[in-house]
Amino acid sequence: MSHNGTADRRWEGIERPYSAEDVQRLRGTVEIEHTLARLGAERLWELLHDEEYVPALGALTGGQAVQMVKAGLKAIYLSGWQVAADANLAGHTYPDQSLYPSNSGPALVRRLNNALLRADQIHAAEGDTSTLWLAPIVADAEAGFGGPLNAFEMMKAMIEAGAAGVHFEDQLSSEKKCGHLGGKVLVPTSHFLRMLSAARLAADVCDVPTVLVARTDALSATLITSDADPADEEFLTGERTPEGFFRVQEGLEAAIARGRASAPYADLVWFETSTPDLGEAAEFADAIHEQFPGKLLAYNCSPSFNWRSHLDDRAIARFQEELAAMGYRFQFVTLAGFHSLNAAMFELAHGYAREGMSAYVRVQEREFELEDEGYTATRHQREAGAGYFDAVLQAIGESSTLALDGSTEAAQFRT
Repeated sequence: MSHNGTADRRWEGIERPYSAEDVQRLRGTVEIEHTLARLGAERLWELLHDEEYVPALGALTGGQAVQMVKAGLKAIYLSGWQVAADANLAGHTYPDQSLYPSNSGPALVRRLNNALLRADQIHAAEGDTSTLWLAPIVADAEAGFGGPLNAFEMMKAMIEAGAAGVHFEDQLSSEKKCGHLGGKVLVPTSHFLRMLSAARLAADVCDVPTVLVARTDALSATLITSDADPADEEFLTGERTPEGFFRVQEGLEAAIARGRASAPYADLVWFETSTPDLGEAAEFADAIHEQFPGKLLAYNCSPSFNWRSHLDDRAIARFQEELAAMGYRFQFVTLAGFHSLNAAMFELAHGYAREGMSAYVRVQEREFELEDEGYTATRHQREAGAGYFDAVLQAIGESSTLALDGSTEAAQFRT
């Protein structure tokens, strides 16, 4: 949806420091359709307003994204941490410090969308169009991999890959750290707002209503690049580090100040937390809503927390509902793909090393059990699209080389 200055409810309360004429001038003469990004953004916006809250898990592979949708989740999260650790284009394992190529995140968005598209094609070819496979993806743009121009290009790349929502954080990109690591360096508030504006401008230029999420790491960050922004003055300590950074006071008040500053420029506001603390979450939400009533919020239900050391079973079960009541409409487990993949494979390998095929058969039997709940990956040939491409051959008149006919899958597994 283009920025045209009208009182569209979608853009209520959103500030843009540029004009519609600026957007038009930057579009060029060729209008490129970004179908997946548009459909995803519109769907995500509807979910954020129609659902009590939107839960999501971080997907590491295309197969994980398909299983998430098949199991009933309506949105998917794409974590920069997971891109760094096991899904980047450099092919290396990295900590979450923006060490990987900047196009890796968009590449994973595209991979997840391609997997979901294939699932849609497979089921549609079989006559089943009951599932909305293209769940909106909310993707991590880190600290933008540079300044406003980098944020502009990053947002465009995410849109071209089909992302529905994108989040940016207020850290210095060259010193970026996972929100649960130490040594985080903030950029001045004004610089962060320019980054968000650049990202919004990119979405407007692409003519897509991308959902923009502003994240602040001020709760636990102790350093900032400059003391020049009046918005940051109350948190400066007067100390400097050998690298030239300025020391700032961390804490909830700093996070609230950053959240309030970014609220007019973003669709959702997120403060990265150190523990699953409902009192802290309520204080942040109340402070934001005092100035921006109804502003949507996001919350990272992080695997970095030792949940049982902070909450009992009852509190854990109610945690997300209580967050939702405060306005945290998008709630996600960032590293779900990493942890589920590694835990499942370790458990299988541990058993297989000691018991051989008995350990693997337990996995297969569990798959059979899950079929009653809608699981279909037991038949992996069909899951990967063998039947769909058989349909392609049949459409052009070939039938003697169909892959599923005569396959062990067709002979030994339920249809």
